[in-house]
Amino acid sequence: MTAFFQQSMNRRTVLQAATVGAIGVDPALRAAVYAQGSDKPEKEEVKIGFIPLTDCASVVMASVLGFDKKYGVKIIPTKESSWAGVRDKLITGELDCAHVLYGLIYGVHLGTAGPKKDMAALMTINRNGQGITLSKKLADQGAVDGASLAKLMKQEKRDYTFAQTFPTGTHAMWLYYWMASVGINPIKDAKVITVPPPQMVANMRVGNMDGYCVGEPWGHRAIADGIGITAITSQDIWKDHPEKVLGTTAEFVSKYPNTARAVTAAILEASKWIDAGLQNKLKMAETIADKSYVNTSVDVINQRILGRYQNGLGKTWDDPNFMKFYDDGAVNFPYLSDGMWFLTQHKRWGLIKEHPDYLATAKQINRIDIYKQAASMTNTPVPKDVMRTSKLLDGSVWDGKDPKKYADSFAVHA
Repeated sequence: MTAFFQQSMNRRTVLQAATVGAIGVDPALRAAVYAQGSDKPEKEEVKIGFIPLTDCASVVMASVLGFDKKYGVKIIPTKESSWAGVRDKLITGELDCAHVLYGLIYGVHLGTAGPKKDMAALMTINRNGQGITLSKKLADQGAVDGASLAKLMKQEKRDYTFAQTFPTGTHAMWLYYWMASVGINPIKDAKVITVPPPQMVANMRVGNMDGYCVGEPWGHRAIADGIGITAITSQDIWKDHPEKVLGTTAEFVSKYPNTARAVTAAILEASKWIDAGLQNKLKMAETIADKSYVNTSVDVINQRILGRYQNGLGKTWDDPNFMKFYDDGAVNFPYLSDGMWFLTQHKRWGLIKEHPDYLATAKQINRIDIYKQAASMTNTPVPKDVMRTSKLLDGSVWDGKDPKKYADSFAVHA
């Protein structure tokens, strides 16, 4: 009788909490139902690739702190050496998901970043926290920001080399946008190369580049090593810009929808934990500094995750728009307009030749359905609108309403 009663109660609990977002259902109970009930993840172990960067933290901490177990999965963080490697392993299925560049997912989906494959973005992992570094040699010549770099490049004619991390990725777009805002055409006026994030500092040290755009901690590392200066942060290019996403293939989501939801929920909960307070951020910095993850000293990570910046020239400041992982739920929603923005820049710089169907593409890739389910499980607020409005450093306003007009509006383009 007791066993029958228990079975009936389990069945009733599953049915009561099956509707995502059910009013009055405790999020912890709902999570347990998803982990153990009818929506149990199809895969128990999920390999998630990451590049050694500060913004891999929510993937790592979801595993280290056991948030993954709560949702019935085991996240296996898999350290990768380059974004091209991440792309290849996602396409072949060697990786289930990845901490990955927003623009890489869109590039693979359209076939502009290597082999074409239908892709999915399950959530935005973080906002802000990238930057553009100029070599100390350039700084000594007076190039310390966009305007002074443009002036130097006009006065001293030579080949200038800058690095980004992947041709369709976020860092390429921040670099191009910044250069173009001061009249430098990155395609015509400079040589732009692709370098994996952990190799940026070493390449600058031996003189292979004049500047680079990358995520932390490799901007601050150049300052700590005395070889570069911060010319601008990415949040000064676009305040609260989207950065990495939790990316996977459309095939994975179709085959393992419960797993996709569970992993998203686990990383959402880790994101919430990171942004919950100072001690959590410091513990996160100490954890990811380990050689298994970012492999650098803790002090190179823990300043900028708190908004404490220095530019390598004696200037220090507190930036309220530092890297955020959750920010009361504002960070993680996969806005359609965010994905569409990258497509407008891909068109601007000749990475795609014709205007795509911007909105339809974003709807295919950004899995708002999966995200909303995971948000409900973690009690994360969800915005009413799938678009948002942003103003970038050149004064242009992006709201996703007329992407073709926006893409064609820039004076500097390929």
